[in-house]
Amino acid sequence: MALLMWSEKYSVGVKEMDSQHVTLVNILNELHTAMLKGQAQNVADPLLKNMLEYMQQHLSTEEALMEGAGFPGLAEHCAEHQALRAKVEEYNARFKQGDITMFPELLYFVRDWFVNHMQQMDKKYTAWMNERGIC
Repeated sequence: MALLMWSEKYSVGVKEMDSQHVTLVNILNELHTAMLKGQAQNVADPLLKNMLEYMQQHLSTEEALMEGAGFPGLAEHCAEHQALRAKVEEYNARFKQGDITMFPELLYFVRDWFVNHMQQMDKKYTAWMNERGIC
């Protein structure tokens, strides 16, 4: 059972960002599936590392795209991203200390943050980007 199913309602109208969002959803679901099967401890390290690396890559790409387009909400958006990075690093530190009980918290936190962020913050740049030919 998937933790989050991609839907067009999450689309931000920018193909590259939507593609990366789909990949993030898939990575999140892989980690969730492993946790449900009781395999989180065995496969968590590479999956968590993959999720953190891809998330960082995505956030950096999104920020660069907004900066290049002169998006006026960039500072606020970057602050949201920084808060996410800090919280996810807290979970990663717990994992590195041997705390595997953090997985459900991490997964639900990332899912909820992701859905809310896509539907509220990311959609703020849709018209701005599209008006500048970034679709």
